[in-house]
Formats: sequence, structure tokens, C-alpha cells
Amino acid sequence: MDQTVSRRTAPLTGAYRPEGDKSLSHRALLFAALAEGTSTVRRFLVGGVTKAMLRCLRDLGVAWSLDEETHTLTVRGVGPKGFRAPAAPLNCGNSATTFRLLAGVLAGAGIPCVLDGSEGLRKRPMNRIADPLRLMGAAVETAEGRAPLIFAPASLKGVTYALPVASAQVKSCLILAALTADGPTLLTEPGPSRDHTERMLSAMGASVTPVAPYGARVEPLMAPLRPLDTELAGDISSAAFLIVAATLVPGSDFLLERVGINPTRTGIVDALRAMGADIVFENESSMAGEPVADIRVRAASLRGTSVSGDLVVRMIDEFPAFMIAAAAAQGETIVRDAAELRTKESDRIAVMTARLRALGVDMEEYPDGFRIRGTGRIPGGAAVDAQGDHRVAMSLALAGLAADRPVTVAGFEMLNESFPDFPKVLGLC
Repeated sequence: MDQTVSRRTAPLTGAYRPEGDKSLSHRALLFAALAEGTSTVRRFLVGGVTKAMLRCLRDLGVAWSLDEETHTLTVRGVGPKGFRAPAAPLNCGNSATTFRLLAGVLAGAGIPCVLDGSEGLRKRPMNRIADPLRLMGAAVETAEGRAPLIFAPASLKGVTYALPVASAQVKSCLILAALTADGPTLLTEPGPSRDHTERMLSAMGASVTPVAPYGARVEPLMAPLRPLDTELAGDISSAAFLIVAATLVPGSDFLLERVGINPTRTGIVDALRAMGADIVFENESSMAGEPVADIRVRAASLRGTSVSGDLVVRMIDEFPAFMIAAAAAQGETIVRDAAELRTKESDRIAVMTARLRALGVDMEEYPDGFRIRGTGRIPGGAAVDAQGDHRVAMSLALAGLAADRPVTVAGFEMLNESFPDFPKVLGLC
């Protein structure tokens, strides 16, 4: 589906259970490879980004099988030193998570390896992982701070390192490297970032302990990681698009089942509630150490709000969807401290600003954020391109649900990177 036409639709009703969380799927797959024994992961997300990790691990000699009908993944772990040197550069596609997490593993794997990806991924900054890995003793070269990364065998040492920007991907990369270091590693951050890596590795037997206010202490592995036997919570980043859709489409009353509500990931819910959204958590419980809930969303009229500081990190992947909510709200929405949005699959500030302006939205970009002057409606009636970004593609489709006139989205197929079911759930196919 190269393009789609999105327009006003009937109320969203009923229930939907999102596939496994993308961040958890990446980690469960990679950590299962680092374990010794056979792991079973149910509700694994089958998408372009996770297929990149699957492909890379197979090239590293890891045996796995995936039932794409039941989304059950089986992995035979090789341990952190059991990887095979690949015959060619590892292709991470468009997946920065695959790239950055694998970099932490390869830094101490004891094999030569080249880590590469798509042209889009090659534009993303990689010194933020390469520099601290070098401090740990890793032998890694970059292409002027970007991919590809070239690794040579090296022995790693424990370090104390303060991340200049709160980032779960960078933190996770360094935690994984620290597992093979010669001593403990202390990582600190200037703010909160998602803690899926710490939770899952701890459940597998690693010593990864939180450090106040934001950070982690990692001890080298003294025993093999235990294999996983788990079911993954639904992806709140995917759910966010449906939360916004149900909020904007009049008459909607929609239930999202068994969604992860890790507090490091629920910033989008807090921001939408501040705008007047009707979002309720029901049947709260836990799965594999992660808090989950059913999320009920009813249609509501939104008002403008302000977002900055720690809240930005807690909703960093959901800003494209949030921008649609802000455009459909009444009043001014201002976001600051969000310069990280410029380093995603696209420059999401610039790309979304240009496309929302094309749809008649009054939007202004800042170096670290944006301002949207909402009038309670989106004019629409234009064709816009997703710029090769899966979250931009889905967000522009959301705009059509709230627009006066249909919105044509080119490059819509990019949604297969993270949420293949999206068109079916919203009736766009």
C-alpha cells in the first residue's frame, strides 16, 4: 500500500489488543541470544524493525524460529561470547534500536564485525554510543560519527559515565557492553528514560540496579543469563495512535487490551489527559515484570497544553501522534526541550511542521520544539508524504480522521516497520 486516503470515519468501538511492544520485542530477542538455553517469547512483534534484528542475529550464528501466525519466537542462546563473525556487514535496515543495542553486544563479543543500515539510518548520530564505548576500551570506528561502525575484538573495562542526554537506546547499549567488562559500570542520566533493559536483564539474572535519581549500576556477568519464557505486553507507542484516533472521532468508546503502562512510557497519556482526553486504565496487572492495563478511550474535546522537561522523554516516540491531537485541539500547544525529535527516522519537527502546514494547520517550529495554534479543526484536503518515517505515516492518516477534507498519505507502507495492523484497525484498507 504505497498511499492511502484518510477521511472522517464512524466511531471507534469494540476492543483491540496491540501486538507485543517494539522495545520489548527487540530486547527479548537479543537478550535471549545472550542467554544460555532455549527461550520462548509470545506476542513478539513481527515488523520491519524486528525483522532487522532477526536477520542480524542469524548472520551472527544465532538459531531462532518464528511462527508468524501465532507470533511465537523461539531462540537458542549462544551467550555473550558465542557469536560467529559474520561474512558481510550486518544490515540493520532502518532500525536504530537494532543498531544501537547490537553495538553494545558487539563491543565485547570478541569478533570483528561491521554494523550498517539504510541511508536513513546512516544519517543518525552514532558518536553518542561510539564515544562511551571507546571509554570502555572498545575498538570501534565510525564514518565521521555515523554508520557504518567497524568493530575489532577488544577487552572492556568498567567505567563511570554520565550520559549527556537521557536516552534508553544509549543507556541500553552501554549496559549490554558492561555485562562483559572487567568491573562494575555506573551510568547516570540527566532525566528519566525507559527502563525495559534493566527490568528484563534483572529478571534473567543480571545484576543491574537503579541508581538515584536516574541511572544504573551494572556488574559483569558472573553466571549465564537465564533463558526467557514470557509473553510481551502490548506496545503503548502503537496504542498511542489509536488513543488519539478514539479521542478525535466523535462517539468513540474503544478498549485497548493488555497494553504496557511502564511509567517511563506513559507520557503521551499524561499529556493527552492534560488536554482533556478521557483515558482510563482498567484491570491493571503485570506481565514479565512490566505493568500492563486495559486502556479505555472515549471521544473528547481537547484544549491546548504545554509540554517540556522530563515529560518529553516519557513520550518521545509519540510526538507525531500528539501533534495531530494538538492540531485538532482548541488553543495553543507549545513543546520545548524536544530537540531529540530531529534525530529520529526523520527530523520529526521539520517534517511534521511542513506537512501540517500543508493541511492548513498554524504551526511554527523551534530548534527544540514547536508551537501549534489549534482551532478545533484541521482543514485537510492535501496530499502529503511520510518522508520514509513510519510514525509520520500513521500520524498523517490520523489527521484525515479529524480533517474537514480527506488527506492522502504517500509512503504509507512505512507503517509496516512497527504497526502492520494499523490500516485494518482504522478501516483504511
